[in-house]
Amino acid sequence: MILITGATGLIGKQLVTRLLAADQPVRVIVSPSRLHGTHTSHLPWSGVAEVVPGELTNADVLHQVLADVHTVFHLAGAQWWGRRRDLQRVDVLTTQAVIAAARAARIGRIVIVSHLGAAQSSAFTLLQIKGQVEELVRTSGLAYTIIRSGVVFGPDDRFVNGIATLLRANPFLYFQAGQGETLLNPLYVADLAEALARTLALLDTVDQTIEIGGPEYLSYNELIRTVMRVTGAPRNIVTLPPYLMRSWTGLTRRLFPHWPVTGQWYDMLAANRTASLGTLETVFGIQPARFEDTILMYMRQRRYAPQLWRAVLQRRAGHA
Repeated sequence: MILITGATGLIGKQLVTRLLAADQPVRVIVSPSRLHGTHTSHLPWSGVAEVVPGELTNADVLHQVLADVHTVFHLAGAQWWGRRRDLQRVDVLTTQAVIAAARAARIGRIVIVSHLGAAQSSAFTLLQIKGQVEELVRTSGLAYTIIRSGVVFGPDDRFVNGIATLLRANPFLYFQAGQGETLLNPLYVADLAEALARTLALLDTVDQTIEIGGPEYLSYNELIRTVMRVTGAPRNIVTLPPYLMRSWTGLTRRLFPHWPVTGQWYDMLAANRTASLGTLETVFGIQPARFEDTILMYMRQRRYAPQLWRAVLQRRAGHA
């Protein structure tokens, strides 16, 4: 049995679908509040995977869901909605709880997704928290695999689609943090899910930290211009100091909790986030999808203005 946490998130949904297609037995643990949400009925694996309602901090529930489990994919996180205290609670504390229960259950391996640039000593909250999670896993006494990923994109992602949504906020201008020279290595979510699934059979990935990204490097500015071109929303780009953008984002999210930009954006853009271009193919045998070719398949048909209005009108921040 394979246990997946964070199964309702961007990566989790893809991984559950991929494993079920390969006839792997899958169990997911989902917060009861999310099980009653309207979005849950749209999950492709609803009614197929074994779904256990419960919180990851509940020791009794963890004991139940880890019965007969040989691998845990721990994907739960607060990256796209949480502040520092949420990242500490969801990313760090749940990892501690899962590790403690997994050791008691003697599971075979724990697999997590981290970020390129993650380090406990990082000056940036997101990368610092991810570094703490990595260290917890490495020192857990469990066999592990840590996948450090580039920026993940796909039909439901919050970063690239967030840029497309922000383009509708102003018909003339797009405000960019800094000069946009930070290099990114965007990775298609389906390729990441496939890599995670293949770790099950690849013994060389045990007790390893593996850095992967897509087949190309793009600066943040190039990524923005690509989204403009694909969505047909050209704007003049205005550069502002990152500290000013952080302050503005913090104020905006106080007024509009569902605003598509979070403070974690600027952590991701603080330094180059790239991996060797050949790793995904040499380690996992996957030819990664190119950024522009892939977003063309779903972004041109999407209407982003309604998403912007939902971000403005919804008053309560949701978990992702």
